[in-house]
Amino acid sequence: MATKKTATFTLTERVTMTAVGTDTFATIDLGSYVDVGDRQALQVHSVDFIWQGTTAAQSVTLAMGGSGQLTCQVTDLNRGGLVFANDRALVASAMLIHDNDAFLSQNLDQYPDNFGKGSDDGRYVVNDQLYITANAGAVDTGNSRAINCTVRVEASIVTLSAKDFMAIAIQSTAADN
Repeated sequence: MATKKTATFTLTERVTMTAVGTDTFATIDLGSYVDVGDRQALQVHSVDFIWQGTTAAQSVTLAMGGSGQLTCQVTDLNRGGLVFANDRALVASAMLIHDNDAFLSQNLDQYPDNFGKGSDDGRYVVNDQLYITANAGAVDTGNSRAINCTVRVEASIVTLSAKDFMAIAIQSTAADN
């Protein structure tokens, strides 16, 4: 199905949430990795989400200032906000729930963000950007605090057969509706 052109590499982007209940956006530009003429696509192997406070050393507990939920999603189409798990554009997602009173944290998002590293394993992206949407359910904005979510995408560049590239492009276009 796919012929690898590169070894695995990492793309990163950070999104900073400063307001409660407001979607925050960022993008990862894939224009230099995806080439329609050569049927070149980005093969996503895994996506990691790293939560931090206002500074790299600050804990999420201190930055949140209370109990709440943090959500971050990566999609290959711009949906303009968070999407449901059955959306075909969803590449990866993360959710962290924190209870400040009981000092408990848990991750309720069970979406598999590890697609494997084999030549046929992975999520193929033929669009020119990945879109990141994040939302914080609690942030202590009165003390100039913020929650940062760094998205790390492990990927490689592959060449697809004409039929496979066309199928993925059609599926992506169909998901846009």
